[in-house]
Amino acid sequence: MNVGPVVDQILERAAGAARFVVAIAGPPGAGKSTLSDALAEALVAAGEMAAVLPMDGFHMDNAVLEEKGLLARKGAPETFDVRSFLATIAAVRANDGEVLVPVFDRSRELAIASARVVAADTRIILAEGNYLLLDEAPWNKLAGAFDFSIFINPGIEELERRLLKRWFDHGYDEEAAKRKAHGNDIPNAHRVVEHQRRADVVLADF
Repeated sequence: MNVGPVVDQILERAAGAARFVVAIAGPPGAGKSTLSDALAEALVAAGEMAAVLPMDGFHMDNAVLEEKGLLARKGAPETFDVRSFLATIAAVRANDGEVLVPVFDRSRELAIASARVVAADTRIILAEGNYLLLDEAPWNKLAGAFDFSIFINPGIEELERRLLKRWFDHGYDEEAAKRKAHGNDIPNAHRVVEHQRRADVVLADF
């Protein structure tokens, strides 16, 4: 997909803003990270200072999830430190200096604190994650936090295909992959698609 038209919309909306925060949301497997990276690259090529801020860095630790009985649901809305994410978005919007943000290490399944810097001179922030537009408490406290929003929805059938492939690629057999996908990922995808706030731009795929 050519990201040029979306980049043009962001630049038009961001004209004159010292800091501009974009939400890139959608269900698991929709292509949010790929789109975010492509937009960041295109914006930098256009002469902008841009950075990606992934929501995944705010996963609760496995020990906390186990204590709460939520380890099997890791990745669901209830398994993130929403308060810290809200505070980070507020700090980014305040634009009064650099902001240190956590990064999720998928190889170790844990978040690393203060692993990435959002520099003070970064004008466009691309926040990406499943639940940025979720119209459920406490995620709905993000309403109004973004200057521009993008929602990606390839459709449940395509998402199911991608999510099963993701688990196959991680070495799971067919039965285990289906159990992982249908037990957690696909219910989360339905939740995102069926309970989202309206986005400025909706993409069928990326």
